Amino acid sequence: MTVLPIRLYPDPVLLTPAREISDINGELQTLIDAMAATMYHAPGLGLAANQVGELKRLIVFDVDQREGSPRLQVLINPVLTAQEGEIVYNEGCLSVKDFSAEVRRAARVCVEGFDREGRPVCLEAEGLLAIVLQHELDHLEGRLFLDRISRLKKNLYIRRLKKQQREATA
Repeated sequence: MTVLPIRLYPDPVLLTPAREISDINGELQTLIDAMAATMYHAPGLGLAANQVGELKRLIVFDVDQREGSPRLQVLINPVLTAQEGEIVYNEGCLSVKDFSAEVRRAARVCVEGFDREGRPVCLEAEGLLAIVLQHELDHLEGRLFLDRISRLKKNLYIRRLKKQQREATA
């Protein structure tokens, strides 16, 4: 299966909101399979289409793989319909290399969308699954977890990234 290149911050596609998907066709199925292969290869718990350069409202995720029993899930045109509580979790991102930070998110969420066959899905999630869903939905809106941390931490990361880029070109 094709492993796609993952876009890295500050790639503009990561900061651009994704467009709704109107047609679930063979091309979309191929993208879903490639995104799954990319997520597992990385390895990651979730991946949004923006992260592979596709501005489509599509996410793949699998939190069960951590326990050794992978179960790929797909959401097309996902929408956060409810949230409650609060949880803080140390998040990283496949598009933000070598950095993690504590992020405050809702502890429980309800997300609606469609599976890869176009059937309606309503997912109620808490804990890690809720965090992953919110993280990936942020990507679809053109936001990164960097936008949810303090300005100081974000600026420190950006400075370190710029220094690494200067050293790589020197």
